[in-house]
Amino acid sequence: MCGIAGIITNDNSMVNERELRAMTDSLMHRGPDDGGVQCFDGPAHTGLHAGLGHRRLSIIDLSAQGHQPMANEDRTIWISFNGEIYNYKDLRMDLIRRRHTFSSETDTEVILHGYEEYGNEICSKIKGMFAFAIWDGNRGELLLARDRFGKKPLYYWLSPNGIVFASELKAFLHLPTFRTEIDIRCLSLYCAFEYVPTPFSIYKNVLKLPAGAYLTYDGKTSSIKKYWSISFSEGKNSKNSEKDIEENIAALLGDAVRKRLMSDVALGSFLSGGIDSSAVVALMCDYVDPGSIKTFSIGFEDPSFDESSYARYVANHFKTDHREKVFTTKELLDILPKVWGFLDEPYADASILPTFMLSQFTRETVTVALGGDGGDELFCGYDPFLAHKLAYTYEKIPGFLKRGIIEPFIAGMPVSAGNMSLDFRLKQFVKGMKYPISQRNQAWLGAFPPEQQNLLFSDMVKEELSSFNVYGIIDDAWTSCSFRDWIDEITFMYEHFYLGEDILTKVDRASMAVSLEVRTPFLDTELSEYVNSLPGSLKLHGLTRKYILKKALERKLPKEIIYRKKKGFGIPLTKWLREDLRPVLENTLLEDTIKKDGLFNFNFIRQLMQEHFSGVKDNRKQLWTLLMFHKWKERFCG
Repeated sequence: MCGIAGIITNDNSMVNERELRAMTDSLMHRGPDDGGVQCFDGPAHTGLHAGLGHRRLSIIDLSAQGHQPMANEDRTIWISFNGEIYNYKDLRMDLIRRRHTFSSETDTEVILHGYEEYGNEICSKIKGMFAFAIWDGNRGELLLARDRFGKKPLYYWLSPNGIVFASELKAFLHLPTFRTEIDIRCLSLYCAFEYVPTPFSIYKNVLKLPAGAYLTYDGKTSSIKKYWSISFSEGKNSKNSEKDIEENIAALLGDAVRKRLMSDVALGSFLSGGIDSSAVVALMCDYVDPGSIKTFSIGFEDPSFDESSYARYVANHFKTDHREKVFTTKELLDILPKVWGFLDEPYADASILPTFMLSQFTRETVTVALGGDGGDELFCGYDPFLAHKLAYTYEKIPGFLKRGIIEPFIAGMPVSAGNMSLDFRLKQFVKGMKYPISQRNQAWLGAFPPEQQNLLFSDMVKEELSSFNVYGIIDDAWTSCSFRDWIDEITFMYEHFYLGEDILTKVDRASMAVSLEVRTPFLDTELSEYVNSLPGSLKLHGLTRKYILKKALERKLPKEIIYRKKKGFGIPLTKWLREDLRPVLENTLLEDTIKKDGLFNFNFIRQLMQEHFSGVKDNRKQLWTLLMFHKWKERFCG
C-alpha cells in the first residue's frame, strides 16, 4: 500500500513544492520505503500547474524502477498510485501486444500504459484495491479514481484556485489556506452513523471520491462518473443447481485467494477462527505449503470477547505457522492515544482497537496479510438479517400489546456488560422499529438516531440542522439500486454503508498506521458480483445465515468451525466506560468544554453518563461516539 497526494493550480501560480512535500510526508506511515514529489506545467494556454506526491510501501518489484510518481516514456503523463491490481499481468500482456514497452514489473506502470491505451476506461478494466491520480500533461487534465468497494481512501478539496487531494485528511492540514471548519451536517451524520459517510468529510468543502467512481478535472470544471455499482441482477449461472452454486462459490473464492498471494515480501493471514478468515486460510493451503503460511490472532482476558481458541483450532487443523498474543485490559487501553493519533476523521467503531492491535502484531512478522472481511456482508452473516425477518412478525402485533407490555418489559431488562448481550440486542431492536426498513438498519447500528439528536445538539446546532434529513443519504443510495426482495435491500445497506464506510475504513486506517497491507479475497469482483446475483434465500436460508457459503466450505473446513456461533470482534466497552475509562470520559466531556464548543447539550450528555455509570442503561455507543469525536477535535481541529 501507499499514500498519495497532489495539488493542481488553475491561476497560473506554481505548485508550492514545500507544501506538497509536507502533505506527502504526513502519509509516511502508509509508505515508509520510498517517497517522491514531482511538479510540472500544464499546457501553456491553460494556466495549469500540477504536482503529485507519493509514499511507497514496496510489495511488488522492490527495485528503484517502482519509484513514484511514475511517468510514461515521454514524461507527459504521470501517476501516483495506491493499491494492488490483481489482473495486472494479463493487462500487461495485452498492452505489450498493442506495442507498449515496459521498464518495470509493477502494476503501477500497467495502469499508466493502460490509460494511454484506453483513457478513463482503464478504471473498469483493472481489478483490485486502489486509489490513484493521473496527470495528463498533454490534455491538461487530472484523473482521480477509486476501487469498486472503496477499500482505499481518497479525499479532495475543490477551491477557486484548483484542486487538492490526498489519501488522508491530515495531509490538508499542511496547507496554510486550509481551514479546519467542521461541517455541522457532517457532524450530524457522524453521530448517526459513527463515521462520516461518502461523499462527505467532517471538514467543510472536503469530499471523498465515491467507491467505483472516477473524477476528472481540467482547471475549470470537475465531473464524477461511476464505472461500477453494486447490483443484484440475476446472472446467467444463478439458476444453477444448489450443488453447482456451491462449487462455483468455492472455485471463485479459491481463485480470489490465489490472486492475492502475489507478493515480493513476506505474506500471512489474519485468523480469528470465524468461518471467513478460516476459509481464506484453508484455501491458501491449496496453493502453498501450510507450514509456510503465517497466521495471526489475538485474544483477550475477558472470555466473552475472546475467540483465540477457535483460531488455534483452525491453525492446528491446517498446521500453519501460527502466532497468537493475548492482551490485557491495560494493554488495550494503553493503545488508545495511538488510535486517537492516527484517526484524522471522527470514527466510533470500537473494534478499531483490536484491529489495530492485530495489525501491529502481524506487522512484526509480515508486510502483507489476507483477511476475511466482506463475507458477512455478501452472505447475510450478521444478526440484523435475522432481526429484519423478525421485524415482519413484530409489525403484526397489535400496538397496545407492544406499547403496553413488550416494550416496557424490554426497557426494564437488567443491563449486561457482555458482548452483544440479549438485553442490548432487544433494546436496539425496539429502537429501530420506529423507522422504515430503508432506515431501520442504520438505527440499529448507529449511535444517535434522529429523535436522540434533538436531545443531543445545542439549540444553535439544531437550528442549523432544522431542514437537514440525516437519513436522506440512505434514501438517496436506496433509490440508486434495484432490488428483488428485502434481503437484497439489507445486503445493499451492509455492502454500501457498513462495509464500504465502516469496516474498510477501519481496516485501512488500522493497518496503514503500522504499514501493513491487508487484502480481502471476499471482495474480489467476480466473486462479489456472482454472490449478489444469487437468490437471497440461498444466503439467509430460514434462520441459517451464510447458508450457501457454509455448504460450499464443508469440504474445506471442520464443521465445528463452520457451524459455531458467531461472536464478533469486540471489546468490553460497556464495562470500560463504567470503570477504567470513566476518568477519561469525565475529563473529556467537561461541562465547560461542551458549553464553550456550543455543539452539544451538556445536560443530555450528563444524563447519558449518569445512566451508564449507574447501570440503568447501556449507553456505550453514544458515549464512545462522543468521546472519539472530542479526542479527534482536540488533535485535528484546534
